[in-house]
Amino acid sequence: MAGSSPDPAPDSLKRGVLGTRSLVFMVVAAAAPLTVMAGVAPLAIMIGGIGAPAGYMGAGIVLAVFAVAFTRMTRHVGSAGAFYAYIAKGLGKTWGFVAALLALMSYNTLQIGIYGLFAAQAKATLADVFGLDVPWPVIALAAVALVLLVAWLGIDVGAKVLGVLLVLESGILLLMAIGVLTHGGASGVDAKSFAPGALFTPGMGGVLAFSFAAFMGFESTVLYRREARNPERTIPRATYIAVGFMAVFYCFVVWSVIQAFGSGQVVSAAAGDIGGLFFTAIGTYVGSWAATVMHLLVISSVYAAQLAFHNAITRYTHALAQDGLLPAWVGKVHPRYGSPYRASIVQTVLAAAVIAVFAVAGADPYTQLLLWVNTPGVVGILVLQTLTAIATVAYFLRRNKAASTPVAVAAGIVSSVLLAVATFILVDSVGLLTAASATLNVVLVSIVPATMLIGGAVAVWLRKRRPAAYARIGEGDGETQPAPEGIPA
Repeated sequence: MAGSSPDPAPDSLKRGVLGTRSLVFMVVAAAAPLTVMAGVAPLAIMIGGIGAPAGYMGAGIVLAVFAVAFTRMTRHVGSAGAFYAYIAKGLGKTWGFVAALLALMSYNTLQIGIYGLFAAQAKATLADVFGLDVPWPVIALAAVALVLLVAWLGIDVGAKVLGVLLVLESGILLLMAIGVLTHGGASGVDAKSFAPGALFTPGMGGVLAFSFAAFMGFESTVLYRREARNPERTIPRATYIAVGFMAVFYCFVVWSVIQAFGSGQVVSAAAGDIGGLFFTAIGTYVGSWAATVMHLLVISSVYAAQLAFHNAITRYTHALAQDGLLPAWVGKVHPRYGSPYRASIVQTVLAAAVIAVFAVAGADPYTQLLLWVNTPGVVGILVLQTLTAIATVAYFLRRNKAASTPVAVAAGIVSSVLLAVATFILVDSVGLLTAASATLNVVLVSIVPATMLIGGAVAVWLRKRRPAAYARIGEGDGETQPAPEGIPA
């Protein structure tokens, strides 16, 4: 079926509704640029000094190389299962199922964890602006319901919502940068951030850890293969645009906020007010009204990320159901909106349950729900990216003789090495992400290999006990009914 269809098949996602622009909005919104900048970049500056902007650019370059290999496989992968399908094609079905389970864990922990950030930010804003003291679990559960509502209405509605929110949050950051630069910064505009002495500092490893985390979700363009127009062209184009935009934008914005305080004073300023650095900058150079707007847009930025990750999770779930690896009912698509609404319900229930557990335990929404729950997801995504880079090399060396093969292989080799190094740096610096004890950090990181071991064990079981389901790993076309030999409901 080509183009958009008003009447999708019972288990087929709505076709041809996403162009390049919509895909870019979806994946950049998942990264939550305003939240990443206002909430995390000050810590990167405090740890790595004025060389922090280069860390974001460096991470972007590595991921751009990865994208070259990653997107070259798009035309060879019929499934909309992203990492799961790509790794299954390149490294085999057992590794594919490992990737599927790891992806579900990673995206769910990322999505659920940031409900803590949403609740913390919204609670503070409601108290400061309206004088209301609303319990954070109530706010978090309200956000869960709002995410479900927009996701239920279909990907085209979600893309429009994300597009508006992304323009607003990017616009406020750009406004801050323009204000700083037009006033000449605190002590003149300089390029000291890019001098060799600023780049090679002991804290740069920590900066890189935060930098790679800032790109989470860019690879999810391929999850929308079935809903994209001309996916062989729009998906690679959207991926390159998203990575390029984030790398340049992050680098520019972080450099601008350094100019706001001066290269000689910004580290101490960040250490003294790590949560308010960006708000102070925009308040000083644009006006107090802009600082208030930025506070409000941080909340919408987090919501945009929640919605984008929810959409990614439901596409993974739908792809696995189409391959017969999850119960058939999970893969059902809404007859009117063309959305994977049952997968949305499952993810919503899971998110609400986790929030309820943390609420009953009296946990802090930021330091515990956000930081603890997010950590396995961030590590897991980098592991998936590394495995996908390796899978592209294996796939093109074994199965494809196209003229583009040498480029894809070279990009895959380079990016797999660099991503493996980035994963090591992230794990080594995980304490910066969690602010937790060494023991807890080990537990949080161990969730990743534990998930992989469980995935491997289930894959072996499928190969022996349900060979038809095993044979379908990574092979779904997004249209067929779930295999009858799939894991039963």
